[in-house]
Amino acid sequence: MAEPVITSVEPRAGVEGGEIVISCEGFAPRAWHETSVTFDGVASRPQSASGSRIVAAVPPGISGRVSLRIADGSGISDAIPFEAGERLADSLHPVANPAFDHDNGSIFTTLSGTRGQEVPVSVYKVTATGESQPFLSDLTNPTGLAFDPEGTLFITSRFDGVVYRVTPFKQAEAYARDLGVATGIAFDSHGKMFVGDRSGTIFHVNEIGEPDVFASLEPSMAAYHLAFGPDGALYVTGPTASSFDSVYRIAADGTVTNYFTGLGRPQGLAFDADSNLFVVASHRGRRGVYRITPSGEISMEVAGPSLVGLCIDDSGNVILATTREIYRVQLGVKPFWPFS
Repeated sequence: MAEPVITSVEPRAGVEGGEIVISCEGFAPRAWHETSVTFDGVASRPQSASGSRIVAAVPPGISGRVSLRIADGSGISDAIPFEAGERLADSLHPVANPAFDHDNGSIFTTLSGTRGQEVPVSVYKVTATGESQPFLSDLTNPTGLAFDPEGTLFITSRFDGVVYRVTPFKQAEAYARDLGVATGIAFDSHGKMFVGDRSGTIFHVNEIGEPDVFASLEPSMAAYHLAFGPDGALYVTGPTASSFDSVYRIAADGTVTNYFTGLGRPQGLAFDADSNLFVVASHRGRRGVYRITPSGEISMEVAGPSLVGLCIDDSGNVILATTREIYRVQLGVKPFWPFS
């Protein structure tokens, strides 16, 4: 009997628990215990298997470029490269995109907590070398994070509807108020701030912290997530109870259109320099990071459960936030930076 051959792996990257689909030929296990999937020798029990298709989860304890193999009673396949996400931090509670600091390569994320919950440290900094450090401790329910063109970090609080500005002395001072259930935040290429109130409003906030209504959307059950694209439009996700949600595109005049429809619980999003949209969502029952091209083609790029947010660093890594962890996955993506 011929040895099994892997013909494709989809996707070719993932984080712990992410579901991948392996297409194969010549795979014919005589018994279930003869069926195996390994990542650099670390085993993952297949969730389902046939002669041409195996579904398996990314196991714990691996990171970086690893070798994927399958085996049955007749032999083991050749190795296929696979990118396993490196876990940088855990015991967190992100609810939106992490923020990447282009000045020093650090990543900022939150321990947001339940509504009204006060935690010892609410915002963490993950250095370029992967060291997690406490950053702020005086915010309740920090949610969205974004840097302005000058490199100042701004943070929304869904608890009090305030946007906070972080001073050079690591103090959070109120910058804008009366923003409802403030969640997502983003800056356009001119440095203008936009904030999402998950009850149905996207606000523009001027340079002295005064908000005005920019656009209206359907209320979200979780949070709005905001990102500007290379075309200058604002893109927004806001998961509802539907399994057929949209990514919205909001033009400069506030006109809202559906950019892509058919996602389950879409959340964090970011663009690359080629105008591809990367979005955390479920599609056809599988959760991960999906790439949507300008022509509307969709493909899964990273498999992962419990994902809520992402950003792209200067080295081509996608930084992923789950409900508890921060991962770094090398995809070779050219980032889009609106202030360049």
